[in-house]
Amino acid sequence: MDKRKFNKGTKGNKGGRKSKSEEQSLCEKLSPLEENVFKQLELSINNGDSWAIKMYFEYMYGKPTEKKEVVLNEMQPLFPDTITEEEFKIMNKVLEEKY
Repeated sequence: MDKRKFNKGTKGNKGGRKSKSEEQSLCEKLSPLEENVFKQLELSINNGDSWAIKMYFEYMYGKPTEKKEVVLNEMQPLFPDTITEEEFKIMNKVLEEKY
């Protein structure tokens, strides 16, 4: 707990990133398999497996940024010029209840 007043934080690393020592020990355990993994990835790429090709390019060049296109069928004004009598009554009722 830090020295801030009324701090209600939790102790420990609940579900967060593993500590550096844990990551290091995991890397040390997996290091002997590294050569086999690269051979298997090479075989999969040579066989034309799309997942292997995709993985290779994503790690070598990074994932491309996603672009989303928004298409509107009709223009909607932000502030309509006119409101109906019913809309006016609803707005008036809400304002009266609130204020």
